[in-house]
Amino acid sequence: MQTLKLSSIFSTSYFLNFSLKPKSFIFIFSYSRSTSVSNPPLFNYLVKNLDFTETQAFSISNRYSHVKSLKKAYSVANFFQSLGFSNAQIASAVHVAPHILFADVEKKLRPKIKLFQDLGLVEPHLGKFFSKNSTLLTCSLDKKLIPSIQFVKKILGNNNEDLFKVFNRCNGFLARDDMLKLSRNLEYLESCGIVGSQLSKLLTRQPRIFRMRESALGDLVTRVVDMGFSIDSRMLMHAIHTLSCLSEQTFQKKCELLKTFGFSDNDCLVMFRKIPGVFRVSEEKMKLRIEFFLNVAKFDKNVLASRPILLMSSLEDRVIPRYRVLQIIKSKKLLKTDRSFLYILDFTERKFLEFISRFPDDVEELLMAYKTRILHTSSSEEENT
Repeated sequence: MQTLKLSSIFSTSYFLNFSLKPKSFIFIFSYSRSTSVSNPPLFNYLVKNLDFTETQAFSISNRYSHVKSLKKAYSVANFFQSLGFSNAQIASAVHVAPHILFADVEKKLRPKIKLFQDLGLVEPHLGKFFSKNSTLLTCSLDKKLIPSIQFVKKILGNNNEDLFKVFNRCNGFLARDDMLKLSRNLEYLESCGIVGSQLSKLLTRQPRIFRMRESALGDLVTRVVDMGFSIDSRMLMHAIHTLSCLSEQTFQKKCELLKTFGFSDNDCLVMFRKIPGVFRVSEEKMKLRIEFFLNVAKFDKNVLASRPILLMSSLEDRVIPRYRVLQIIKSKKLLKTDRSFLYILDFTERKFLEFISRFPDDVEELLMAYKTRILHTSSSEEENT
């Protein structure tokens, strides 16, 4: 095998004997980069005044090397700062949509910001929202933003909180989509019986469904129907939501996980039909929950097959704390009639606390066991590692 001989300058002894202070490295890096900056005034302003990283400033200043005056940049930065934007939020907004830094504040930015303020978006939420969704400030107010907002409000009504959830999850509604496609998908979903509150839930939870190609949306609904859901079923929306989040490969992997615990293909399908959302639970969490119910709580797997909603319950916040409380109650023989763990799991939070209050002499201990659930869970995990 032939070896390469490095020149003496790259020898080990060279590196061992050569010393350079860290600050020298920083100086060389900064100097070499700044010498290749096409717009040094802009670069320096972004770094020194707005706390941009050198990498961010380098990219933007070179992209806008033709800009001679920083007047608009000053104006835009001052405008954002007056709205409560932090320098980090300004940097993020400009990184997402660099040309907003040179937009006309009064003609282009202020009217769009006001539109969102009128919808209820105020400090300090303005900066957080636009630091991630600054492309919205590049859209036409009359041709894109207002029609898109009207479209979403037609479905959600006056719930502006959900309105911003939609935009945060999928700002393409405002920035990119054409209204004709959105309207056709809306009509198609309504023709499938998804209307009213179900339609608004679907939009809030998975807005990208409304942005799908019409053929892709049709294929998705067909896939759901082929799995046993009828068009007039209220579970149709939940199934569409779940399958839109998962590839066929991911869905099959979760079925394979279930089968390692003895569930059949039919069990998997029945579980999906009952509670589609259970397949949105990560494989890791699903595995841990099944192991707890089968090995610790000693449930028969048929219980999980018939009540898959149990696999959507948090071990740390609900299942383990309630199991611990019930074990204490049973160990002290406080119950006149035996209560199953499954029965206790069905309680609402309020009803469960009322259940604990039936044991006044032990209520403090029981509440301590329940309320310190996260601490106890964390401690037990450390002991088991």
